[in-house]
Amino acid sequence: MHAIVDLCVIPIGVGTSVSEYVAACQRTLEEAGLDHRMHAYGTNIEGDLDAILAAVKRCHERVHEMGAPRVSSTLRIGTRTDRAQSMEDKIHSVEQKLA
Repeated sequence: MHAIVDLCVIPIGVGTSVSEYVAACQRTLEEAGLDHRMHAYGTNIEGDLDAILAAVKRCHERVHEMGAPRVSSTLRIGTRTDRAQSMEDKIHSVEQKLA
């Protein structure tokens, strides 16, 4: 099943800067071959839902391996059965309405 998700991984107990953990998760998504776009408070990911969920699990494992004693994530998942839609389609639709 195709999905578009918004993921925010939060390492807990590692101090205030988490950019090295975010970078590790970005590498994990790259390794999984998933289309993704980082934004200021998370990452949008597009692809097969099973592959996305496996990559999220790997992000948690990787952040723990880096020394984070706790990891909390928020994950919003969107799927459609009426038609195919990409992240770009969603953005383009709003941009058209703004023009």
